[in-house]
Amino acid sequence: MATFTARMAPLLVVGLALCLSGTWAVDKGNFKTCEQSAFCKRQRALKPGESPYRALLETMELTNTRLTLQLINDNNKVRLLLELYRLQGNITRVKINELKPLKPRYEVPDVLIREPTTEPLSVLSQDENGVVLSLGVESQRVIISARPFRLDIMEGSDVLMSLNSRGLLAFEHLRMRKDTFSYKVTSTVASVWDNIKRVFSSQADPEAEKKAEADPANQAETTKEEEEKVEDGMWEETFKSHTDSKPNGPSAVSLDFSLPGVEHVYGIPEHADTLRLKTTDNGDPYRLYNLDVFQYELYNPMALYGSVPVMVAHSAQRTTGIFWLNAAETWVDISSNTAGKTVFGKMLDYVQGSSETPQTDVRWISESGIIDVFIMLGPTPKDVFSQYASLTGTQSFPPLASLGYHQCRWNYNDQEDVKSVDAGFDEHDIPYDFIWLDIEHTDGKRYFTWDPHKFATPKEMLQGLMDKKRKMVAIVDPHIKVDSNYKIHNEIRTLGFYVKNKDGGDYEGWCWPGSASYPDFTRADMRAWWASMFAYDQYEGTMENLYTWNDMNEPSVFNGPEVTMHKDAMHGSWEHRDIHNLYGLYVQMATAEGLIQRSGGVERPFVLTRAFFAGSQRIGAVWTGDNAAEWDHLKISIPMCLSMGLVGISFCGADIGGFFKSPSTELLVRWYQAGAYQPFYRAHAHLDTPRREPWLFGPENTALIREAVRQRYTFLPYWYQLFYRAHVTGEPVMRPLWVEYPQDLATFAVEDEYLIGRDLLVHPVVEEGARGVTAYLPGKDEVWFDVHTFQKHNGAQNLYIPVTMSSIPVFQRGGSIIPRKLRVRRSSTCMEHDPYTLYVALNLQRTADGELYIDDGHTFNYEKKEFIYRKLTFANKVLSSVNHAPDAKFTTDSWIERIIVLGASKPSKVTLKTADGQEKQLEFDFDASMSVLTVRKPGMNAGADWTVTFQ
Repeated sequence: MATFTARMAPLLVVGLALCLSGTWAVDKGNFKTCEQSAFCKRQRALKPGESPYRALLETMELTNTRLTLQLINDNNKVRLLLELYRLQGNITRVKINELKPLKPRYEVPDVLIREPTTEPLSVLSQDENGVVLSLGVESQRVIISARPFRLDIMEGSDVLMSLNSRGLLAFEHLRMRKDTFSYKVTSTVASVWDNIKRVFSSQADPEAEKKAEADPANQAETTKEEEEKVEDGMWEETFKSHTDSKPNGPSAVSLDFSLPGVEHVYGIPEHADTLRLKTTDNGDPYRLYNLDVFQYELYNPMALYGSVPVMVAHSAQRTTGIFWLNAAETWVDISSNTAGKTVFGKMLDYVQGSSETPQTDVRWISESGIIDVFIMLGPTPKDVFSQYASLTGTQSFPPLASLGYHQCRWNYNDQEDVKSVDAGFDEHDIPYDFIWLDIEHTDGKRYFTWDPHKFATPKEMLQGLMDKKRKMVAIVDPHIKVDSNYKIHNEIRTLGFYVKNKDGGDYEGWCWPGSASYPDFTRADMRAWWASMFAYDQYEGTMENLYTWNDMNEPSVFNGPEVTMHKDAMHGSWEHRDIHNLYGLYVQMATAEGLIQRSGGVERPFVLTRAFFAGSQRIGAVWTGDNAAEWDHLKISIPMCLSMGLVGISFCGADIGGFFKSPSTELLVRWYQAGAYQPFYRAHAHLDTPRREPWLFGPENTALIREAVRQRYTFLPYWYQLFYRAHVTGEPVMRPLWVEYPQDLATFAVEDEYLIGRDLLVHPVVEEGARGVTAYLPGKDEVWFDVHTFQKHNGAQNLYIPVTMSSIPVFQRGGSIIPRKLRVRRSSTCMEHDPYTLYVALNLQRTADGELYIDDGHTFNYEKKEFIYRKLTFANKVLSSVNHAPDAKFTTDSWIERIIVLGASKPSKVTLKTADGQEKQLEFDFDASMSVLTVRKPGMNAGADWTVTFQ
């Protein structure tokens, strides 16, 4: 939901500094550039060169679990502690902190699923210049150079990655503020008084001051240049009307990474930008700082709603990853020695024998915390996914119904409106699973309540949906209306669970309810209390078919700096600046736990979040926020969701039709078609836009939308099986082509098409007035079948496809078997016991295979091995189904009603043999013109062993 509309302006006090206007466009002036972010400007001013840091090899200690080594900054004599870990699964962890900080520096909790398992390091050689350590994997080793400090990870003679090779390691140590009366009087009266108090307090205890200065950790010399920087945002920073008091002073950390042989890097969402990350030499770095950005601008590195500090580097030889575990505001600079070179220029280099190896250099800059980085060494894309999943967890396994279609709007007016929309789907024969309620359903924007007039009997409404096997989602945002008559507010205030301002009072800001306070979700006891509020006896009017949407959880503060919380707000002993990017993850975590607890731990939750961080994948779904009804916003939804999938978040989608503005009928239809083949499938619209239920655009467009939604439902068995695999392995559901074709350079920058799993290739139509699209079909040994016409096409080609308004170019890979359900009903739950059709796409050069996964669709019983997992194989003219999980137990009423073989030859007979040895001849049709064989009514149970022989 957008942060603000003109209609709210009368509610706000005069002079309130709002970032947004009534016009539907981002005001970039409300958000900082690197030049306006003091620590980014400071760090970026440091240019590559010789590092001031030196490794003190005599301090090295090696145990079974880690190596420690002190680093010293020769400019200011401050010492750092380097910790190096070899982790299970070909991961190297590097931590750098102050050796003796004045106070503890923040280390991110609750993101790693466990303390990573370490493996022993061993010293291969050592002299006064450095030390060489074995990483235990083939010929992998770490070389630590002493003067200047540098760390290289090598395999054989190849450098895989270098740290501080450009000398950009920077660690702003915590220090006492050395205030004197000689400072320019540019502060407010309050800050001058603070200076006076600090001076007198330090004079009161001169011995303490001497001890602090004598400590080796605090030997930084305060030069005249450093004193002048006090005015430059080190101890106080003002942006627009907001002042950040910075009581701890400068605390930024930075480190550079060099990636030899790499030209393509991806990840670090969320940005409305290309899939392949661009170089940032001539503009701002990519920013990671969760913000409520009103109708965001496309193709720039501005921060958006979520932040995952994970970058994936890929070349034809190797895939690696960098996970920078820091929750503070972060900027990422990218440069490349091949940036700007044309294909011709690269060919010329090759012809002329240029010896320059392509290289990408990356620099991470964070405002506070420590350096804690995990280097994932692959070597394959799926190895990197597995490595990252071993650290932060896999995608949560969603309820099957949540993979269906969701109908949302800000807002459905009342219960009668909900009932009318629900009936409209039945009248027009369009399936859906969830209808959503935005903030207007509450009693005056008091979450966990219902409007007493418009939603007077919510259980009656929910029961009506349940009778049709449908569900609802209601919004619960983390800003709590300050109202002494509001139970939720009173309890949080009484328990002391609100975030505090720098003076110790409850932090207050403006959001939808007006004056609001913000629960401190970093507290485990606060999260437990929040979870308890979802109990049926606490959240009155709720039932088991009501799920939750967490919006505005960056957190959004309308009158805050950059529309978010002040950085000097306090979460216990930590500043908000330390934890900012974690806030949304904690909100979603507490909400999901509430939905689990209310069912006694039986039911899987569904919680959609707008803000996210590393680890959010293990909780629920995300969406790309407040987009617009524009063709470019439809296009950008593809790389945005692909980027999230690469860093673990598979359950991603964009608002169908665009949140702001009103789509043309062509755009709306194309968006429904594209969304049908993206993981999270929800239509949503702004309060001020005309209604846009699927049947409001004439019978022809209704039919086109109906067909797109119905296609989604036929593929639900495949989507569900892929989410199960994502939950088990960490592999993305929606993935770039290069994940499956890692040596095909033609795939590396493709972002207008993608794969769903391994076996479906989708090229949505995203151009206005398109009469055709050109799809790249990868794989020189592959064949691809159009899923609609069954036309066969060879791989490794650019295929021009004529399109009409009904066209959704989708191809099934030859050598695959995909289960579908063709009996589409009003919701996915209504289809639970329906039969399957197996689509077997042949590639004569290889065996065809696939999987069929079945469970109850909504509980955690799959963790008790209550599921069916079948391995489907077609080899030597025999199609077979064997148990892929012999220790699992589950039964199904579903059966196989049809087998369609693409690329087939005509058999003389088709014979089914069941597990009990019985055989029967099956009826079939053969279309010689398309080489399509259809076997009708084989009738075997979907959970049984069987073979079908084609003779």
